[in-house]
Amino acid sequence: MAGALKVGDKAPDFSLKNENGKTIALKGLRGKPVVLYFYPKDDTPGCTKEACGFRDSMAALRKTGAVVLGVSLDDEAAHRKFIAKYDLPFSLLVDEDITLSKAYGVYVQKSMYGKKYWGIERSTFVIDPEGKLSAMFRKVKVDGHVEEVLTVLKSSEV
Repeated sequence: MAGALKVGDKAPDFSLKNENGKTIALKGLRGKPVVLYFYPKDDTPGCTKEACGFRDSMAALRKTGAVVLGVSLDDEAAHRKFIAKYDLPFSLLVDEDITLSKAYGVYVQKSMYGKKYWGIERSTFVIDPEGKLSAMFRKVKVDGHVEEVLTVLKSSEV
């Protein structure tokens, strides 16, 4: 069951296209930690702040060997614009059919101004080099989040 993921579980596998139409698969990233972060929408205030936070911490993230991947329901063109506008040094995956978001339990019913709708709950998953979940952050608050992720990555360095 998607909502039942726990730290230590095998991370749900994926194979999705990135902003350039290139397929990125989790199994192809074995041997490296993966930071898989789900965000609601390209080029919106919170999502931009979060993406730029990962961008600005890229040197520290790379020192841990981590691969950072963002995931939203936006298409390749929107991802390319977002990457170009903010000079993002990592790939953004296209989850058009919502398969990956559902597998990780982040496609949820939300409400704003009294209206209910379905969308992505800002969440980050740290996947260890063997493909297991080493940390999960749900309902992420953008401020200080990258530091939380770095703390997890540094604590699991061998």
